[in-house]
Amino acid sequence: MDSPTPANARISIIGAGPGGLTCARILQRHGIPVTVYDRDPDADSRNQGGSLDLHEEDGQLALREAGLLEEFFALARFEAQEMRRMDSAGNVLAHHLPAEGETVNPEIDRGQLRDLLLRSLAAGTVEWGRTLESVSGPADGPRTLTFTDGTTVEADLVIGADGAFSRVRNAVSPATPRYVGVSFLEAWFDDMENAHPELSELVGKGNAHAGDGKRGLFAQRNSGGHMRVYIMQRVPLDWIAANGLRPEDTEGIRAHLLGEYAAWSPRMLRLITDNDGAYVDRPLFALPVPHTWKPSPGVTLLGDAAHLMPPLGVGVNLAMLDAGELALALVNSSTIDDAVHSYEKAMLPRSAETAQMLEHGAESLLAVPDPDEIDPLGQAQP
Repeated sequence: MDSPTPANARISIIGAGPGGLTCARILQRHGIPVTVYDRDPDADSRNQGGSLDLHEEDGQLALREAGLLEEFFALARFEAQEMRRMDSAGNVLAHHLPAEGETVNPEIDRGQLRDLLLRSLAAGTVEWGRTLESVSGPADGPRTLTFTDGTTVEADLVIGADGAFSRVRNAVSPATPRYVGVSFLEAWFDDMENAHPELSELVGKGNAHAGDGKRGLFAQRNSGGHMRVYIMQRVPLDWIAANGLRPEDTEGIRAHLLGEYAAWSPRMLRLITDNDGAYVDRPLFALPVPHTWKPSPGVTLLGDAAHLMPPLGVGVNLAMLDAGELALALVNSSTIDDAVHSYEKAMLPRSAETAQMLEHGAESLLAVPDPDEIDPLGQAQP
């Protein structure tokens, strides 16, 4: 089958995260029709997670192409560019306070970013409650999307923006994510200024990070007076069950953590003990390095589906950069195949290089901070 022109192609994006929505927005700005399928029942069915810092050279660049940069700036928290690096006693080893007008990497809640992108799309672009089961069809297309409800859709181009455990990835690569040996336990804090004033002072307006070589804490301010703390440990994947605990056993997990962090100062331990509600287990996975695939007509990947890496501040930014470059390749190419070839020719080596740099980066989240080696603008982002 001859590869269709992008303007006449049936383009399906799987996943309504920042990457998929950014790609859809830029395509629509240039008059190219697209449909996004997402497994969530609706846009408000679940919490979208913590805060993101969008960088000038990738995330913000994609928003500029999407025509949304000024709206992003109106929502962004520039004060949240503050960063503190501390030891296990709570002593500040390095401190970055953003200068007035600094726009290097302002923060925005994931949910706010998603809502911004959703509002920018034509009505009906996203079809909710569509969980992809498989991608099939001949190599020269069209591809068939089969959903878990038994329905099918034909597409000339399938864009996998469906995250770490992508179903689209199976159409181009046998690779599966592997556990990297480090796990996060997420703790939520509400009404920081009134309910947790001492922790508010300890963390500041942005984020604070401490490690002792085997374990660490990463505190991250969110909008609306909220904060998330990521309790980071080098543990087996099944560490909760292996210690005779259950995910919903908040008090039991808390007692176990206090034993693991016994050498940390009492005020740092409050980042573990004073949370509002249950903990959320978030083990870290990554794709093999490098992760590449042979060109497959009618299917490509972006973001974590293409290059899942440890959470060191690049994930969403790279996904949005991928999205922008793929969308513009489709805008500027005469056929779908030409566009995918152009996009992957740039994206695959770039992501491989970044993944190699970050391959063991999860360990750095646990390391004892060295003030002489801290980049004040470097920021880990769970």
